[in-house]
Amino acid sequence: MSELTLTVMRLGFLAVLWLFVIVSIQVIRSDLFGTRVTQRTGRRADAQRPQQRSQPQRAQQGGGRRARGGGRNTPTKLVVSEGSLTGTTVALQGQTITLGRAHDSTIVLDDDYASSRHARIYPDRDGRWIVEDLGSTNGTYLDRTRLTTPTPIPLEAPIRIGKTVIELRK
Repeated sequence: MSELTLTVMRLGFLAVLWLFVIVSIQVIRSDLFGTRVTQRTGRRADAQRPQQRSQPQRAQQGGGRRARGGGRNTPTKLVVSEGSLTGTTVALQGQTITLGRAHDSTIVLDDDYASSRHARIYPDRDGRWIVEDLGSTNGTYLDRTRLTTPTPIPLEAPIRIGKTVIELRK
């Protein structure tokens, strides 16, 4: 082996070693201090913000309107009752609601125990709302029971995803 090849291999090994050290320090730093919180800017974030604020208003303005099922126990809104988004309300208008850490989720969870695409809530043909775990690591719980199949959600039953609790309400 020539001297040049040996020197290049040593420098390559040194570069890989330093890269490992830097990545290790970044991982330790993020574990100790958490992730940086940055404000969303740009057209996409601005477009989502008014939409999320207007949904609770529409639910309140709707008055006596009912969701597709039309029954007395038909939920009209999804409410976050515990976690960092406590008080957030989303009107149920027949659309699928996705939950997770991904920025394109309907409800973006800032929770270490939530997956990017954690769960979804959707209406079935009968107007009942169904919760489905999307293969998350830590699971989705309905009334303290871990979900393994899509399950109908009773009114005001707690749905737990990490530290976040969500309920369907009238």
